Amino acid sequence: MLKSKVKVGAITNLTDARYFAAREVEWLGFDCSIGSETYVSPQQILAIREWVDGVKITGEFNIEPLETIQAAIAELQLDAVQLGMAAATDTIRQLTGSLPVIREIVPDYYHSDEDLQEQFAQTPAGISYFVLNLEKNGFTWADLKAGSPFSLPVIQQLCEQYPVLLALNYQPQEITEILDTLPLAGLHLSGGAEEKVGFKSFDDLDALLDLLEVE
Repeated sequence: MLKSKVKVGAITNLTDARYFAAREVEWLGFDCSIGSETYVSPQQILAIREWVDGVKITGEFNIEPLETIQAAIAELQLDAVQLGMAAATDTIRQLTGSLPVIREIVPDYYHSDEDLQEQFAQTPAGISYFVLNLEKNGFTWADLKAGSPFSLPVIQQLCEQYPVLLALNYQPQEITEILDTLPLAGLHLSGGAEEKVGFKSFDDLDALLDLLEVE
């Protein structure tokens, strides 16, 4: 059992899915946006979900229309959806009444503290969790402690106001300090490619997730 909720996004293979399910993460996310580098077809998602249990299967969308997302929810029996920053406000409102919705926020170097706060504040009510994705643009814990690109007190305040899953370029030795410093709802990790079919090294992830195990 983990002492923090963990969502893993962009799962593309059964090896990742089975590993993370065995480590008792909360959500497995699959990229449902056609054309994306990490896109996974409905057939692949259905095949993978037959091999895992105890996890919430999450469809990750970008700018797809409401009807497309609703069709995927029905076909894949999704437990939750994650919507990108460009998702239409009406789409968010329509979906929050039917299942948990996770909103991804991806800040860039040129965004200020005020920009980040505004991104959270402008999101419609009903969001279950926010993925604050600092990993996509390469931010580290050392960056945050140095006040780049955002001051740590602002991140702390947002985590107190909203249920935040933090995505960051994690180093295992930093996890305890991060959890002690930020009142997070959980952590966000990303899947990756297999070294060859059915094989992948999980040494770094083992080190990180071992630190999250409840003793």
